[in-house]
Amino acid sequence: MNFDYLLEKIKTTPFRKEPFKHIYIEDFFDQEDFKNIISNSELKLKKCENDEELFLELFKNNYKVIEFPACTTDYKEYIKKHSKGIPLKHYNNTCESEGVTLRLNPKSSLLSDLNKFFLSEEFNKTIAEKLDIDLSSCIIDAGIQKYLDQYEISPHPDIRKKAATYMININPGHESENLNFHTQYLKLKPEYSYVKEFWKGNKDAERMWVPWDWCTTEFSQSKNNSIVIFSPSDDTMHGVKADYQHYITQRTQIYGNLWYSKSDILYSPRWEKFVVNKSENFQNNKNQKKSILISLHQKIKAAINKFRPKDPNVADRKKVI
Repeated sequence: MNFDYLLEKIKTTPFRKEPFKHIYIEDFFDQEDFKNIISNSELKLKKCENDEELFLELFKNNYKVIEFPACTTDYKEYIKKHSKGIPLKHYNNTCESEGVTLRLNPKSSLLSDLNKFFLSEEFNKTIAEKLDIDLSSCIIDAGIQKYLDQYEISPHPDIRKKAATYMININPGHESENLNFHTQYLKLKPEYSYVKEFWKGNKDAERMWVPWDWCTTEFSQSKNNSIVIFSPSDDTMHGVKADYQHYITQRTQIYGNLWYSKSDILYSPRWEKFVVNKSENFQNNKNQKKSILISLHQKIKAAINKFRPKDPNVADRKKVI
């Protein structure tokens, strides 16, 4: 099938500025194409009675468990705990649980053509040109994915190595827009704006996940057949917290990225390093804000000196502190 008409939609859609610079398009696929996509048997799986049956159905339809942020690849442990209502604890304490993400290796001609299109140079060149990115410096990654219950990734702007990202909702469930599993697009609250300022001024520090209560949700991408496209920056906060019944239907997306081939990251401070004394009310005091930012900057710099490699050519340059 030919999906070239999608390229023109991306080229001609203006950027939205809130809550950060991005492209948002509803009715991305033509209605006939979208109907065929979400009714495809590889996407619209049969209703299952339990986790074991669901994973058998997923594997039978050519889905494979993949490594993915905020997810486990130990699906057997996930089944064991999820069936008892026990969340898998994530290593990052900004999240309450881990889910499982699976990527489809499509066999049907329709989904195979779809997959090839989003991996094509023509599509990714369109994305790169729209976002003013040099495609030759990037690696292309895309696929059709399902995300199971308890998948959570707390607010984050994406790591610096990611040049572009897009998410297309292709949920086969007819009630999907009302389910609790959609990507939320957020803003840091004013009292945490210094975190963004730190990222801006420290390009060799990795951006990290932050607690949910540091942000406000400005927009939820619940509309089926919608796409969001953006180039990660210091303000591109987004997150997901899935809590739904996945035996009936599953959160399903076409998910893609452009990754920079190289990264200059030297250290990865955790969110706890950015906690300041809440008794210091600095929301409306620019001088206090600046003072706290400088203090925080000095605190983190002093802490990471222990972890920075003395020789910049050493192999293991990235440290988490």
